[in-house]
Amino acid sequence: MNLLQAIILGIVQGLTEFIPISSTAHLVFASRFTNLYEGNAEQITATIAVLQLGTLAAVLIYFAADILSITAAFVRDHWNLLTRKRPMRFSGTNGVRPMWLSEEAWLGWLIIIGSIPIGIIGLLFKDLIEGEATKNLWVISIMLISVAVLLTFAELVGKRRKELRDFGIIDALAVGFAQVLALVPGASRSGSTLMGGLFAGQKREAAAKFSFLLSIPAIAASGLLELKEAWLLLPQTSFMPLLVGTIVSAVVGYFSIWFLLAFLRRNSTAIFIIYRVVLGVIILV
Repeated sequence: MNLLQAIILGIVQGLTEFIPISSTAHLVFASRFTNLYEGNAEQITATIAVLQLGTLAAVLIYFAADILSITAAFVRDHWNLLTRKRPMRFSGTNGVRPMWLSEEAWLGWLIIIGSIPIGIIGLLFKDLIEGEATKNLWVISIMLISVAVLLTFAELVGKRRKELRDFGIIDALAVGFAQVLALVPGASRSGSTLMGGLFAGQKREAAAKFSFLLSIPAIAASGLLELKEAWLLLPQTSFMPLLVGTIVSAVVGYFSIWFLLAFLRRNSTAIFIIYRVVLGVIILV
């Protein structure tokens, strides 16, 4: 990997990780366009996973206040439970969380619960996910179109009433199982989780924010696991360009988060659905 390849891949990763058009699909295209590692699937997968650490940094920085609030509330509320400063009883108001948990601490639990499906499936099918089959352009095109169709239905039937404070276990599992689709290139993590959130009746902006927060454990686990693989698989001359690419993906990713949240306050996902279908059809033909 040279510096130009790293910068191109970093820009692509930052632009597409949080916009529901599939970052992995675009990174596969970019890696083929730049002839990255002469098409070696394992090396490309390791590179993509490490670049995701840049967009992980973007999420951590953008939502730093939320993350600190969730963490502090989670520790405080469970400490209070252990020291019996609060009795354990369930809410009679909205029925979605125990009364001894604040909204922030409950959100922490929802992130944990929503991360379970992708954690289990990702570990069980790790070799398949990293193999040649998932880099196949037909697979990518089918997933681009399939998730576009599902996202269209979600936009049409979703009630879009729920704010983050209204989320319950069903919401977390709906988005969590939808995130499993992101293991297949072309699906898109943000596209899949947005679709799951809309089907669960979440407002677009709330669904997007939960999607970003839910991505933290998955991206961190994937990136850190692949960091070890990258150390073994990639030539040492690639590490400095890869560091630059990761920084580029962090900067571009930060502005992509801002853009998507601002966009979804006033607009549907229609433009992304159209883009996915057009790109999928172009690949097929």
